[in-house]
Amino acid sequence: MSAQPLTRVLETEVAPGARRFAAFAFADVVGYTILMATEEARTHRRWMAVLDGVLRPLAAEHGGRIVKSTGDGVLAEFAAPGGAVAWALAVQRRLAREDGAEPEAPTLALRIAVHAGEITATPHDIYGQGVNVAARLQEHAPAGGVLLSAAVREAVDGALQATARDLGWLTLKHLPEPERAFAIDPETPPARLPSPPDVSPLPSLAVLPLRNLGGDPQDDYFGDGVVEDIVVSLGNLRELMVVSRSSTLGWRGRDVDPREVSRALGVRYVVTGSVRRAGRDLRLQFELSDAQTGTRLWGDRAETSGGELFALQDHIVGRIVAGVAPHVRVAELQRALRKRPESFTAYDLTLRGLGLIHDLQRESFAEARDLFARAMAHDPGFALPAAWAARWYSVNVGQGWSQDPRADMETAAGLSARAIELDRQNAVALATHAHLRSFLFHDYDTALVFFERALSTCPNSALAWLLSSATLSYVGRTEEAIRHGEHGLRLSPFDQNLFSYYNILGIAHYCHGNIPEAVRWCRLADAETPRFTSNLRVLIAALMAAGQESEAGHAVDRLMQLEPDFTLAEYERSRLPYRDIRIRARIIADLRAAGLR
Repeated sequence: MSAQPLTRVLETEVAPGARRFAAFAFADVVGYTILMATEEARTHRRWMAVLDGVLRPLAAEHGGRIVKSTGDGVLAEFAAPGGAVAWALAVQRRLAREDGAEPEAPTLALRIAVHAGEITATPHDIYGQGVNVAARLQEHAPAGGVLLSAAVREAVDGALQATARDLGWLTLKHLPEPERAFAIDPETPPARLPSPPDVSPLPSLAVLPLRNLGGDPQDDYFGDGVVEDIVVSLGNLRELMVVSRSSTLGWRGRDVDPREVSRALGVRYVVTGSVRRAGRDLRLQFELSDAQTGTRLWGDRAETSGGELFALQDHIVGRIVAGVAPHVRVAELQRALRKRPESFTAYDLTLRGLGLIHDLQRESFAEARDLFARAMAHDPGFALPAAWAARWYSVNVGQGWSQDPRADMETAAGLSARAIELDRQNAVALATHAHLRSFLFHDYDTALVFFERALSTCPNSALAWLLSSATLSYVGRTEEAIRHGEHGLRLSPFDQNLFSYYNILGIAHYCHGNIPEAVRWCRLADAETPRFTSNLRVLIAALMAAGQESEAGHAVDRLMQLEPDFTLAEYERSRLPYRDIRIRARIIADLRAAGLR
C-alpha cells in the first residue's frame, strides 16, 4: 500500500467493469435532513454552490473526480490516497473560511472519510467492499474534519501535515469486520450545527470517552470500561435518555467544548472526564455540564493506590451515577420553573409535581396531584407521571391528610398498575407499586416480588433500594433493610427526597433494635422536613425507647398539630404497616408511652 504514489492524475476514460486500485472519499452534510426541513430553499442553494464551486473544482485540482452526488453528499475518486486526503483537507479549510461569511446562509458542515482499495469502475459509479467501508467510516468522522482508514494513514505517513488521532477499531454498521481509523479534527469546529429534534420527553445525556492524561494505552482500556459501565448504568434509569457509547467515539482524546457535542448529538447534558496513572496510583476526574448553556453542574474525583481495577471501576461508576442523575433532575426542574406555562412538557409537569411532594406543604400539596394529571393528559403514554401520581396518593394517606383513605388507596394502586402497563421495565413504577402493596394494602409477598423485578430491571434505582428497605423492615428482615437503605442513599446522596431516605433508615434501625442509630437518622429526616408525619411517629417511638421522654413529648405535640385527628387505635387498625408481631407491639407500646392515644 505504501508503495503507491501519493498523488496521480486519474484516468478520465473508464472501461466498463474495469478493476483497478483507487482512493475514494465519502463526504456527507451534517444534519441535512434537519436543514431541509427548516430552510429547504436556502439549504438547497447553498449545497449546490458548494458542490459546483468547491467540491468539483478542488477534486479536479487534486487529480480526482466527483463520481456521483447522493443528494446530501458526494462520492469522489482519486488515483492515489494523497490526492484524496489533500482534497478532503482543502474542502474543509475552504468551508471553514466561508462559514459565517453569509449570516443568513445555513452552515453546511461536512463529514469526510477516505479509504483506498480495489474497485470496479463504470463511467458514473464505482463499486467494491472498500467503497462500502468508506461510506460507513464517514459516519464516524468529526463534523468539519476528516477520517482516514488505517490503509490511507499508512500510505500518506510522512507526507501528512495534520495530526491524526487514533480512534482504534470501529465497529461499522452492517459490516462484519471492524476497521481501524484515524481522525483529523477541524482547526475551528463548525458553528451553528443543526440539532436533531428532541423526540424524547426525557433529558438527554452523552458520556464522552475519557482523556488519557498519562499516555499509557493500558489506561485507555480501563477508561473505556468505566465509560461503558456508566452508559449502561445511566441507561437503566428511565428518567434519562442516554446516547450510545459508539456515538461519542469521535471525541476520543480531545479536550471538547460540551456545546459542540450538544450541537452534534442533540443532547442537553454532557459528562466529560480524564484518567491519569502514576505507577500504581490512578486518578479519574469527571464533570457534568449543561451543554446548551455551558454551565458546569457537578464534578467529582476518584483516586486509588493499587488495588483491584474492576472493584475501582464499579466504585467510580456508582459515584458518577449518584452524581449525574440527581443533578440532571434538579437542573431540569429549575429549567421547568423558568418556562412559560404553555411550553411545559409532560416531564416538566412531572418534575414540578415532585417538587411539591417533597416540600410537604399541605397548602400546595394538592397542586402536585393536578400537575401529574396534566402530565398524563399531555402524554398518555408516559409512565413517570402515573407512577409519581400513585406515590402522591400514598403520601396523602401516610400523612393523614386523606379524606377517604380507602378510595385513595385504590386510586394509587390503579395508577401504579397503569404505569407498569405503560413501561414494564420502569423501576419507578415497579417500586412504587411494590411499596403501595406493602404500605397501604399489607400485601408483603406481592410487594417483594415487584421489588425484585424493579431491582433486576434497574440495579441503579435509588428509589427501588430505598422503598424495598421499608418493606424488609415491615416483615422483620431488618439486616437486609439496613443494607438496602444504605445502598439507596449511596446511589443518590444529593436527592431532593433525602428526608425519606433518612426516615426509612431510621425505621430499619428501630426495627433492628439499634435505637441510637434510629434516633440519629430520624433526627436527620426531621431536620430536612419537619412536616413529615411518618417520620415523626418513628422518631417519637425511638426517643421513648432511648429514654428521652421530654424530646419525645415535644415531637408528640408537633405530630398532633400536623395531624390533629390522629388516634393510636385508628393508626394500629388501618395504617400500621408492620407484619412482624414483635415490631408491631414494640412501636405501639413506645407511642402509647409517649402519650399518644
